[in-house]
Amino acid sequence: MQCQTVLAGTECVFWSKKGCVAEGGSCQNVIEMCEGCDHIVDGTIGPVCVKAPAPAKKWSAGLCNFATHRKVEVKISEVKVNPIKASKRAGR
Repeated sequence: MQCQTVLAGTECVFWSKKGCVAEGGSCQNVIEMCEGCDHIVDGTIGPVCVKAPAPAKKWSAGLCNFATHRKVEVKISEVKVNPIKASKRAGR
């Protein structure tokens, strides 16, 4: 459905027949941690996120899952190998 409050005329997944289902009836402005993300657009109230109506809630648990400007670092731990099994595999 088409948004009629903050981003008038654009497709919005938070808009229903009853209006905006986001908290407060409208999208909220992005927070400082959102700066640099590709999902930010300028609305009538300022910069807003097109993926999340309340960006502060997305960042409250850590990294926002929609963030395009930050990456999660994956740590690869060394796997412990049983030396007996390793010697058997090497003998094959």
